[in-house]
Amino acid sequence: MMLLRTTVSILLWSSSPSFIASPTLAATPFKTKSHSPLVAFPNYRSTLASPRCTEMAAEDAQDPRLAKIASAIRVIPDFPKPGIMFQDITTLLLDTQAFKDTIDLFVERYKDKEISVVAGIEARGFIFGPPIALAIGAKFVPMRKPNKLPGKVISEEYSLEYGTDTMEMHVGAVEAGERALIIDDLIATGGTLGAAIRLLERVGVKVVECACVIALPELKGRERLGDNPLFVLVNAPGA
Repeated sequence: MMLLRTTVSILLWSSSPSFIASPTLAATPFKTKSHSPLVAFPNYRSTLASPRCTEMAAEDAQDPRLAKIASAIRVIPDFPKPGIMFQDITTLLLDTQAFKDTIDLFVERYKDKEISVVAGIEARGFIFGPPIALAIGAKFVPMRKPNKLPGKVISEEYSLEYGTDTMEMHVGAVEAGERALIIDDLIATGGTLGAAIRLLERVGVKVVECACVIALPELKGRERLGDNPLFVLVNAPGA
């Protein structure tokens, strides 16, 4: 087995205009072979800071919880296809302290923002969304792929690298005037987050922020969010 050390930049992004750098650390060891360049893949999500919405690191960029979270995320090369460096959060879920720290960081940020809706994007947004919603006293609304929700739905189509896909939400799950947080594990091309924003805004919901555990700048998903704020806990290796 060959141990490949990769560095993970620890960044916390918000909508404020300044930036603070942070230290790097070694990621979890994994079996690997020679890497090929990153390529876009429809179901693999990432981010890049948009020139229209300057981001900044958290006030406490040295928070030790961030290093723990970053080191708990396993990187799998060439999955699900050659060229993809897959950010595997299942190892984070196995580390009870790192998982708790992840939820706590989001809760600390959103507990006083009068959020009434936490919208989780299928599928890994369903992991992080419900505990955040319970902790801040909000309801959890699943944003699902087509034909997954049993009731009447409202739909939003979005583009992928090859073709399109659709995101759906139950009619009546949210009401005009509510304030929503959109949560997912990772942002890549930004298509799913963008669709979730449009879906909620169509019914009069105010999207307070989008939040992800991991960011990968290579696929430039941040640019697709326009001026909508994005908050990310850690940057993936090489970012």
